Amino acid sequence: MSDLVFFDTNVLVYTEDVSAPAKQKRAASLWNKHFRNGTALISVQVLQEYFSAVTRKLAIDAGVAQRRVEIFSTANVITFDAADVISAIELHRLMGTSFWDALILHAARSGGANVLYSEDFQHGAILASVRVVNPFL
Repeated sequence: MSDLVFFDTNVLVYTEDVSAPAKQKRAASLWNKHFRNGTALISVQVLQEYFSAVTRKLAIDAGVAQRRVEIFSTANVITFDAADVISAIELHRLMGTSFWDALILHAARSGGANVLYSEDFQHGAILASVRVVNPFL
């Protein structure tokens, strides 16, 4: 099995973004590869943010977006309990990231991801023991 990779919301949103065809193709390719291999990780937070972003920013029909969330949710999904929220708060305090970004980092780390695909963090950085890769560079 290949290394586990965590997908930040922005990468999944690009799978729907016809206004950015190169990013759309790259995001879809990465997702499909890792989904097929069983190496794709996401969190409940990513599912929520994805639905909100594509229905609000891309005007995707809510029924279509729901179906995509259902498909994404068949990957490895990280769920949280109160201890995870506290761990994310600790990351937020130590690293100075937003709380929401700290939740993403904590989910990637706790899921055992080696890589976090995201545009929102510094490419190449090692954060919470996870290497950040901007797949669009």
